[in-house]
Amino acid sequence: MAARSWEEYETAFEAVEAPFAFIDLDAMWSNADEMLGRALGKPIRVASKSLRCRPLQRAILDLDERFRGLLTFTLSESLWLNEQGFEDLMCAYPTADRGALAELGRLETERPTILMVDSSAHLDLIQATAKRARVCIEVDLGYWIAGGRIKVGAKRSPIRTPEQAAALAREIAGRPGLELAGVMGYESHIAGVGDRPLDKRLQGPAIRLIKRRSAKEIAERRAAIVAAVREVAPIELVNGGGTGSLHTTSREPAVTELAAGSGFYAPTLFDRYADFTLSPAAAFALPVVRKPSARVATLLGGGYLASGAAGPDRLPQPWLPAGLRFDPLEGAGEVQTPVLGEAAARLKLGDNVYLRHAKAGELCERFDRLHLLQDRRIVDEVPTYRGEGRCFA
Repeated sequence: MAARSWEEYETAFEAVEAPFAFIDLDAMWSNADEMLGRALGKPIRVASKSLRCRPLQRAILDLDERFRGLLTFTLSESLWLNEQGFEDLMCAYPTADRGALAELGRLETERPTILMVDSSAHLDLIQATAKRARVCIEVDLGYWIAGGRIKVGAKRSPIRTPEQAAALAREIAGRPGLELAGVMGYESHIAGVGDRPLDKRLQGPAIRLIKRRSAKEIAERRAAIVAAVREVAPIELVNGGGTGSLHTTSREPAVTELAAGSGFYAPTLFDRYADFTLSPAAAFALPVVRKPSARVATLLGGGYLASGAAGPDRLPQPWLPAGLRFDPLEGAGEVQTPVLGEAAARLKLGDNVYLRHAKAGELCERFDRLHLLQDRRIVDEVPTYRGEGRCFA
């Protein structure tokens, strides 16, 4: 979709006092269409941690039947969402929350939240409290280079081979009260790493080569893992992918559903992918509160850094008006953020500068509500998890 101008946003938010955060629904629905296109007809389980806004999660699930179910962050989040009427929930990360497991065990439902496991220890913990549970085996989809000495990808599950997955599946099948629901694998080094990095020490062509080779290896290994597990017990789902790998993971016959969430908001990390383009949908506004000199405008607050290894790609970025940049000696600060450039000379006290966060849902940790914009006007205001008094850290 066509990008909005600074003047359009200033007109739309004329009556709103900054700081504030907003979602441009026209951009978000455009991103939803793009993601569905790359999914090639396979359903997408929506990653709640990338949205952290219950009304928007409901709106996405109601938009199209191909958005199916939620992939949650914690079990306590799953339990709360279930209370709010959400069904088909899978917790993406193993839990050690005994209180939440006990609560799960007390639920009177035929299809409780699916729990993620990758070891016997997880099964022991679950059965010590919940007694009855549906579980999903997470497998490691990292890619090993340099003769197997260096792993590319997140350090998640210890389950890597068909033999290891089948062994855990047999143990699950042999434990009363446990039901094996599926297999999940997240190709983090494909889905979550851009091909055009800000860090010049990383080479885009090398990243793209590793992605291509890894995608081929993953498709072969995941198919073998799924086949080995299905020899032990029937499973209903095989989940894979992320926003950045929908177009490759969707081509795998073994995968029955995809996962994605960040693509709806399209934070700055997704500006650096070569294979697809998303529209910026989430942003926050900071007011100009000082003019230290003619070509500098100082904003209130702004140090909203994203998680992950520290680097320039974890910083928020000035977006509108175009042409602004951070002061390299101050960056985005806790109490103030100076911005430089030609556009700074035209800013006045009280004007807004619009910035984009590096990651998606983490923006909602800073704001208790989101203004929803459609067709250049505010159409709603909805609470984030924080606004509902919820923090699922």
